[in-house]
Amino acid sequence: MPAADAAHYELAFHVLPTVAEGEVADVFASLKSVIEKAGGTITTQEEPKRFDLAYEIVKYLEGRNRKFTSAYFGWIRFTLEPAQLVEITEELEGENRILRHLLIRLNKMEEANPFMFHESLNESQVAVEQDEEATDEAEKDKDEQDSDGKDATEEVK
Repeated sequence: MPAADAAHYELAFHVLPTVAEGEVADVFASLKSVIEKAGGTITTQEEPKRFDLAYEIVKYLEGRNRKFTSAYFGWIRFTLEPAQLVEITEELEGENRILRHLLIRLNKMEEANPFMFHESLNESQVAVEQDEEATDEAEKDKDEQDSDGKDATEEVK
C-alpha cells in the first residue's frame, strides 16, 4: 500500500453492556482483525472499558427496543486506503455486539494528538475527589472556627 494513498482513521465504538466482561476483549480483537483483513495498519488503540453513558441509548435487539445506560467504550486508530472502508463498514454493521460506532478520517492535528478517553476519565475522577476532600476540609475548619467562636462568646458572658 503506497503511503500516499493511505489515510488515517479512527473507529470509536460502544460494546453492549450485556456482553460478558471476559468477551469484550474478543470483540476488540475481532474489530482489529477486520481492519487488518481489509489491509489496514493499526497505529494506536484504547481497549474498551465500561462506563456510564451521558444519555440513554435505545437499540432494536431481539425483536424489541432495549435501553442502555452503560457500555464498554474503546477506539482504534489505523491507516487504510479509502477504497477499503466499505469492507470495514459492512463488517461493523453486521456486528451484533456493538451498540454504536463512529468511523472518522483524522486530520493531521488529530492524528498527532490522540485523546486517551479512559485516562482522562480517571484524571477527572481524581480531580473531583480532590475537590470533595478540599470542600470537606474547609467545612470542617469552618465548623471548628464556629464552635471556637461560640465557646469564647459564652465565656465572656
